[in-house]
Amino acid sequence: MFNISKKPSLRQTLLAYLFILTLLACQDHRLPQPGQIIQPTGPKPDWGPTIGPQMQAVIEELGRLSPTPLNELTPQQARMKPSFKDAVNSLLDKNNIPRPTANVTVSQQMIPGAGGTPIRIVVYKPNNVSGIRPVIVYYHGGGWVIASPEVYEYSTLALAEETGAIVVSVDYRLAPENKFPTAHEDAFAAYKWVKQNAASLKGNPDKVAVAGESAGGNMAITVSMMARDQNIGLPIHILSVFPVANNDLNTPSYNHYANAKPLNRPLVQYFTSNYFNSPADGDSPLISLVDVANLTGLPPTTIIGAEIDPLQSEGMQLRDKLQSVGVQVTYQLFTGATHEFFGMYAIVPQAQQAQELAATQLRNAFK
Repeated sequence: MFNISKKPSLRQTLLAYLFILTLLACQDHRLPQPGQIIQPTGPKPDWGPTIGPQMQAVIEELGRLSPTPLNELTPQQARMKPSFKDAVNSLLDKNNIPRPTANVTVSQQMIPGAGGTPIRIVVYKPNNVSGIRPVIVYYHGGGWVIASPEVYEYSTLALAEETGAIVVSVDYRLAPENKFPTAHEDAFAAYKWVKQNAASLKGNPDKVAVAGESAGGNMAITVSMMARDQNIGLPIHILSVFPVANNDLNTPSYNHYANAKPLNRPLVQYFTSNYFNSPADGDSPLISLVDVANLTGLPPTTIIGAEIDPLQSEGMQLRDKLQSVGVQVTYQLFTGATHEFFGMYAIVPQAQQAQELAATQLRNAFK
């Protein structure tokens, strides 16, 4: 029983004050706290004995929603299947947890892609800031074959909300309808358009960063290479999340996580067979960043890696090569996480940590 007639001590008052400040800090945090109540239903998979519980729950749900491996479908069929975003939404709905939202205005428009062919961009503008804003040009993942800005929207919403920057998500053309290097050329065309038209977005052309996940993480690097080579202003920062960085399917992580989910060796082979004109395209500097590309003179780069990912090794190799040519690199590997975890912050704690790292790095670059 509490003795309410007795005045609280100074220590009790300070503790209560600190507790209130902590509650207010939590309420002010923009990203939703991960859904700790969401737990997996089965044992840890053989391919991922270190997988985190919330991460495993998302992968289980994805397997329930889309049981057929994507590499057994046509690209057109694969694009219609539920994505990791759908798995996140399904778990949130089942557990009565609100889906992620952001105080962001979303619009879209058409711009010239490679060769003048129109491509779509989706623009995310934070509502809680005013004036001329930095810009992040963002490239989604999907092996250059599947997905869209909408599939990766939780990432772009969080980047806009957490950095105060305008995010331009590029709906580059997909394979096999558009073979290599169409997606890379569309990505660069979109970057040039943003640099030249930032004012129309109320963006600062001198503070443009690039970001992307997986295939998009690769293109964040290659767009910067093209900007350097064509004397277009370099991005102020590169955010590359679990990037494709080489043409070697026998790295330690490819061998260790050959059967991982949602990305594995057969799926990577499926993606490249659809995007490449021939296997020789894999030896292009636009693909083999580690073995072939010239990475000198690139801007400071943040690389985010997932432990349970065939691409883990090449992300580390990319870090090492960038550092070897004098590029400033921040790298962090998130244990217990799989490929595609970055946008799962409503459920997966590692995703929240990765989003916070990315936002901090970008905010510092924009200062």
